Amino acid sequence: MRFETKIVRAGIQPDPTTGSIVPPIYQTATYVLPEVGRDLGFDYTRAANPTRQVLEDNLAAIEGGKFGVMFASGMSTADSCLKLLNSGDHVICTDDVYGGVSRLYNKVLSRYGLEFSYVDTCDASAVEAAIRRNTRMLWIETPTNPLLKVMDLEAMGRIARAHGLLYAVDSTFATPVFLKPLQFGADLVMHSTTKYLSGHNQLIGGVVITDREDLYADLKFVQKTIGAVPSPFDCWLTLLGLKTLHLRMKRHGESGQRVAEFLEDHPKVARVVYPGLPSHPQHATARAQMDGYSGMISFELTGGIEAGKTLMNHVKLCGLAESLGAVETMITHPATMTHVEVPREDRLARGLTDGLVRLSVGIEDVEDIVEDLDQALSRA
Repeated sequence: MRFETKIVRAGIQPDPTTGSIVPPIYQTATYVLPEVGRDLGFDYTRAANPTRQVLEDNLAAIEGGKFGVMFASGMSTADSCLKLLNSGDHVICTDDVYGGVSRLYNKVLSRYGLEFSYVDTCDASAVEAAIRRNTRMLWIETPTNPLLKVMDLEAMGRIARAHGLLYAVDSTFATPVFLKPLQFGADLVMHSTTKYLSGHNQLIGGVVITDREDLYADLKFVQKTIGAVPSPFDCWLTLLGLKTLHLRMKRHGESGQRVAEFLEDHPKVARVVYPGLPSHPQHATARAQMDGYSGMISFELTGGIEAGKTLMNHVKLCGLAESLGAVETMITHPATMTHVEVPREDRLARGLTDGLVRLSVGIEDVEDIVEDLDQALSRA
């Protein structure tokens, strides 16, 4: 089965009782057992649910993995992956990581004895230098949020294997359409299904996919024990969104390239970061390991933060919103929105300036997006 067919069909069969082509929503908390000590694979929805199982199987197939485990959000997915570790373990993490992840690490998990180092994971020597005797995990985000750094996944995989580290990759921005980290040796691949995978700003969710049966068993135990699971209805909505993932991502990528080129040529724009531009520092890496560049763009204006605020306050089509990866174009100010809890000195040290603007290009007519940005830029 080819990739685009897997997106539509993998793990999905007509309902055996009615022939329904769309999987039913099994909106139930519990299941009647046929007899004591025997179930039909389901006993309580916190542990397993038929609608969720279809989604987990579909996502695993799309990613090219064997096992998928769904969680109630991208952040509960990240938290659950860290529960594979023990107190005293050390994690090396991409420095330009999503602000919610660093908040989880620094303000919650560090209280339970986990240790974290933030490293420029574009630099293999820096990663090697950060490894300690108690290092147990390498956590990569690529492309990163919001600076869109692109990691050499093969190089990171070699380091992880050489030192016996769990190798985890957050591939939310790329999706399986443009990148498959398992092919580069990743043990765990995470996605916020809130974003491109569901694609319509209608739900919150997350998934981790693995080829390793031992990790799958551990994550299923965490899923059942903690209970941070998505509702059957949210799983059903995600399945509906996934059917058009390949079509949407092609449009996001094409439009992202057009908007990035427009911004790079605009006199009021000082800097544009987009992996599809030759000016991107890791453009060669992106070309080598990705099949497209998605719809995420970051940029700064020549007028600095005040010009950026003017731009964001005057767009009409682009919605000023926290999220990304949906059919609607959205614009965000990371310093006051997605990364507001990252200390300013830490943000500045890694290049996340007060004036940085992040744009999630939707699937509207791209010329309408360009015209909206152009009229707002004229005021900045």
